[in-house]
Amino acid sequence: MHIHADAVILSVRAHGEHGAIVRGFTRDHGVQPGYVRGGHARRLRPVLQPANAIRGEWRARTDEQLPALTVELLHSRAPLHAEPLPAAALEWLTALTAATLPEGQPYPQLYDALGAVLDAIAAAPSARGWAGSIARYELLLLAELGFGLDLSACVVSGATDDLAFVSPKSGGAVARAAAAGYEARLFALPPFLAAGGAAAGGEEALAALAITGHFLARDLLTDRRRDVLAARERLVARVNRAVA
Repeated sequence: MHIHADAVILSVRAHGEHGAIVRGFTRDHGVQPGYVRGGHARRLRPVLQPANAIRGEWRARTDEQLPALTVELLHSRAPLHAEPLPAAALEWLTALTAATLPEGQPYPQLYDALGAVLDAIAAAPSARGWAGSIARYELLLLAELGFGLDLSACVVSGATDDLAFVSPKSGGAVARAAAAGYEARLFALPPFLAAGGAAAGGEEALAALAITGHFLARDLLTDRRRDVLAARERLVARVNRAVA
């Protein structure tokens, strides 16, 4: 096994006295774990930070062996870990991706989307500039793993206009007329979530995060993976304070 690829670091775990097991997300080879010799040493700690972009080389003699990994830093996002709100976003995005994606399977759209969201967090002065992008990433991840929401037409009537709600059971959009009398049982559908490139306001982003959070918890983050939802709760609480 020999892989040479750019990657986003998803997780770093100390292994032995000086080494570290690092999981990187690559575009063409999916999530790849590797052992970094000296990864727990002072020289490599700034490099081996979740959300950093690296160029990695994975080598192993057999498919069953944990590959040895050497890394070169391409882009550091480590300074964002010192700011509570961006740090919470980076923690959640990397933890979510690490917890849900199977190893070795490529998800190029997710890889590109994750890089775009991380860049937006680094560039935007406040959560209003990137909170909606996190909801879009979560929506894409659900779709890539077979739990996509259908926001293109009303699940009740088939109508494609005035879609104002989402069913928490089916994950389908519901038109305003079809939702009459049941609004309290449905999620409000923020227009940007179904409109592609439209921008999201603060309240719209929070409404979108409520939708995606429900389906992540129900369909993907179950059993042992449910522990990572604590990172999401911290993020949503901080976003809520930031946009209030």
